[in-house]
Amino acid sequence: MSSTRSGFGLIELMVALALGLMVALALGLMVVLGLTQVFLSARETYLTQRSSAQMQEDARYVLSKLAQEIRMAGMFGCLSTDRIVDAPSQFQTPVTWQDASLSMISADIGLQAARPDWTVVSDCTTTAKAYPGARLSLAPGETGFPVRELFYRFDNGQLKVGPNKAVLLDNVAAFNVSFGVAGSKGAQSVPRYEDRPSKTSSIRSVRIGLTLRDPGGRVRDQAYQLVVALRNRLAWGGFP
Repeated sequence: MSSTRSGFGLIELMVALALGLMVALALGLMVVLGLTQVFLSARETYLTQRSSAQMQEDARYVLSKLAQEIRMAGMFGCLSTDRIVDAPSQFQTPVTWQDASLSMISADIGLQAARPDWTVVSDCTTTAKAYPGARLSLAPGETGFPVRELFYRFDNGQLKVGPNKAVLLDNVAAFNVSFGVAGSKGAQSVPRYEDRPSKTSSIRSVRIGLTLRDPGGRVRDQAYQLVVALRNRLAWGGFP
């Protein structure tokens, strides 16, 4: 009488172990790939947010700097330009935009360390005179107003500043300037903007358009706009 015995042989056991190991490896690989994908996605999100934040910070810095200088444009002291003796011709057009270059004649806002281009000395009553460079000696009752000629130029994806064209900001896709002009000499409202106003006295505000580009291509081009009202139109004939 024969008996039948059941169980696993050595070969079957080895095959089962091999299959189990393959399944474990496959599951482990799937987990690793999933974690890697999560890490890469989180890293890409972080880099995208950092690029966007950096672009916003760059735009905030440049536009706030421009706003300060535009507000001080045409500030030549206590008296109007026509009463300043030896006033240079640049004082007649304190803000100009031509050939992708913005130039301003702006009073020193206290953040510059360089020597001023002119100093207007005035008693704020009857006399005013423009001197080249700095003027340190003042008579009793006189006040000196340092004045600078500022340049901003958009060139080959960079915003450059000063006569030496030092790079202020990289990755600039566009930089535009237009002027808000009034319909009449005494009006204050701005019905339109022009690149080159025919009458300087009609200018009421300056509009700056700045578009930045992410060099890594993670963020779309970001456009920023700033409108700054001119504060010193009386100094150069903006109002009657």
